[in-house]
Amino acid sequence: MIQSRTHNCGELRLADAGKKVTIVGWLENVREVGSNFAFLILRDFYGTTQVVIETEEMMQTIKGINKESTISVTGTVRERESKNAKLPTGEIEVTPEAITVLGKCRHNQLPFEINKSRDADENVRLKYRFLDLRNPAVKSNIILRCQVVAELRRLMTEKGFLEITTPILTASSPEGARDYLVPARNHPGKFYALPQAPQQFKQLLMTSGFDKYFQIAPCFRDEDARADRTPGEFYQLDMEMAFATQEDVLSTLEDVLVPVFKKYGKYERVSEAPFRHISFNDAMERYGSDKPDLRIDLEVQDISAEVQGCGFGPFEGATVKAVVVDDFTQARKWIDKLLVDVEVQTGNKACWIKVDENGELTGGVSKFLTEYKDVLTAKLNLKPGSFVCMAAGKKEAAQKTAGVIRTLLGKRVPGHFDEEQYAICWIVDFPMYEMGEESGQLEFCHNPFSMPQGGMQTLLEAEGDIEKLLAINANQYDLVVNGYESASGAVRNHDPEIMVKAFQMVGLGEEDVKAKFPAMYNAFTYGAPPHAGAAPGVDRLIMLLTGEESIREVITFPMNKNAQDLMMGAPTTVEKHQLDTVHIALVEE
Repeated sequence: MIQSRTHNCGELRLADAGKKVTIVGWLENVREVGSNFAFLILRDFYGTTQVVIETEEMMQTIKGINKESTISVTGTVRERESKNAKLPTGEIEVTPEAITVLGKCRHNQLPFEINKSRDADENVRLKYRFLDLRNPAVKSNIILRCQVVAELRRLMTEKGFLEITTPILTASSPEGARDYLVPARNHPGKFYALPQAPQQFKQLLMTSGFDKYFQIAPCFRDEDARADRTPGEFYQLDMEMAFATQEDVLSTLEDVLVPVFKKYGKYERVSEAPFRHISFNDAMERYGSDKPDLRIDLEVQDISAEVQGCGFGPFEGATVKAVVVDDFTQARKWIDKLLVDVEVQTGNKACWIKVDENGELTGGVSKFLTEYKDVLTAKLNLKPGSFVCMAAGKKEAAQKTAGVIRTLLGKRVPGHFDEEQYAICWIVDFPMYEMGEESGQLEFCHNPFSMPQGGMQTLLEAEGDIEKLLAINANQYDLVVNGYESASGAVRNHDPEIMVKAFQMVGLGEEDVKAKFPAMYNAFTYGAPPHAGAAPGVDRLIMLLTGEESIREVITFPMNKNAQDLMMGAPTTVEKHQLDTVHIALVEE
């Protein structure tokens, strides 16, 4: 006996024929064949079972029951005449002697058909998420998520990591995104913040003498949504190791993630460990992105020197990047669509040329490059049928635009995209600093808690020289899977003197560091071990394993693109007395 049933809707088989059973679930569908004959499909978490109505009494019983009501069916199992080999229960059916309504659906019309809910408008799905999740195809993603999280916990525990939970209410910290703030009732005018990540706490655990830490950590960032990023909250496999090097962290994650991809992934092929290491600069030069999709076999090439003086304005004094596709047969309309899509995605224009059957440059901006045919042919290995798409501008803009060109060409031109695999690599050697787009000032590029390569000596040698500072690399690394950043990590800056010096480069002094990170700074002055860690994103990992294009498909109760919970009605207004309690007054705009 399981709860109020003898069996679930997915377990009855031909061997159970003749048994009296009780099954419970949702009334998925009723198909009436005659006045006293109907087929009823009952669905629960485990599957579906067919119930056959053969009497006038039972027909009257089910006539008043709306679909998606929960019911209990007691009856006898028998062999089906017309079997369904596609269903685990397809060889049997139940003839009922009693049908009882357990929970009535009071709506004659559902917002969508349950088994086709994925075809409905997303906002309708999210408003009625409790119905959407009844769809077995939707529910399967959540089940897989549970299985993967359990497997991650098992593998990390086997490797000697302790699962330790860290606070949710903490101090605001400048970690790159906007905080969610929580007013402190007993401290007027002061606020807690929900953690963007457990970064400081896990580093403090290392200074406390714990050797290996992990948790499936909730993180909160007030960011805009993307297909691969949910607004508000997300989960990550947060981990940290004391007395560890970069390679210790990378090999640990490889040992954990490869089995997970092989066991639960949609694709059979997975990059074997150790994963390929690509420097940040190499990634930008060869792929136009620091999260390259290595399933695409195209690469970006630099032709800046080769085209200078050609007379085409956008090329003059600019960085010029090119992506070449051979045996190109697409029409002009196809090319025009490509150029439009590049501009939409990057804000920058692309241009093109082709090589005709005689080896001559034609189309696009070819009139400016005719005299450069030989040098371009040698540089790009051009041949009849080659297509060259180019981007020009400042170095970073040209790189990123070429990266989009590479991706679009790779996925649209047949033969260049080997989709059915998990192509995984590490991006390493990130710049420590960058020039802020808005501020125009030197800023941390990735993570302010990272150790600069070369330590204090590198910082001292570069102090006061912007170019040298921009050339400093940090001990930072990202895991990239099929073009998605799936984990970030670093060897941490555990030395308070080096930390202060690193922050001085961006205009923050020792007192600023003490004020912004008081606990961590103080703890490091008591003898901190070298330590390193990373944090793979659980939601994004599940998205990749399932092959879903939207991360919302693998989150049980996601918000929509505008950071609204349509089901619960959040965010919402609150009563004035609630605001008064936490000493907040709203100001009309």
